[in-house]
Amino acid sequence: MNIVLLEPEMPANTGNIGRTCVATGTRLHLIRPLGFKLNEKMLKRAGLDYWDKLDLTVYDDYRDFLERNPGIRIGFRPEGDAGTCRLYMATTKARKVYTEVCYRPDDYIMFGKESAGIPEELLLENQENCVRIPMWGDIRSLNLSNSVSIILYEALRQNGFEKMNLQGELHRLKWRN
Repeated sequence: MNIVLLEPEMPANTGNIGRTCVATGTRLHLIRPLGFKLNEKMLKRAGLDYWDKLDLTVYDDYRDFLERNPGIRIGFRPEGDAGTCRLYMATTKARKVYTEVCYRPDDYIMFGKESAGIPEELLLENQENCVRIPMWGDIRSLNLSNSVSIILYEALRQNGFEKMNLQGELHRLKWRN
């Protein structure tokens, strides 16, 4: 899986997301401008000692991201779509819930910056690939790192948690059979 952060602003969120990506074997793509420096203390603190294990790519802008990932399918076309990876855009404005999608192992899931989300022009270009997390009442949005975790783990679940450790172990004791 691939998580894409479009112009992230908060280093702690990006650090948390980086840690989640390491724990799940997911690639992280950051699209500039960033609201922080990659060597910033808060970024490293949130990512703990996992940051050096992160599969990370940084892009100059959205166009650079698309050019360097030519296999991404923009827009939704069910016919002839096999073998390509798709770009889903997570937004509070979507009509489709994130669980209504069948994610493939190489798909990309994009999240916008904390203060504004993904620009509406990009959402319109990808209307069929926009997904949302349902929320109660008048809440504007969830925390970015929480949103990434929710949708990423659904995509991983749909793919059988491929190559992930599915059984936990106690540190001092053993589980009873």
